[in-house]
Amino acid sequence: ATSLGGVESLIEHRASIEGPGTPCPADLLRLSTGIEDIDDLYDDLDQALKAGHR
Repeated sequence: ATSLGGVESLIEHRASIEGPGTPCPADLLRLSTGIEDIDDLYDDLDQALKAGHR
C-alpha cells in the first residue's frame, strides 16, 4: 500500500505498484500534491512532462 502520510508531492505509476493482473490502466499516474511552494511544484511538473515527451 502507498503511504500518503508525507508532506511532499508524489507521482506514482499505479500499474507498477499494483503488479500483474491489475485492472488499473497501464498509463495511469497518481499525483498527490504536498505543501511545496506552488511555483516550485508547477515548475517540477512542467519539467517532468516535457521530459516524458522526448
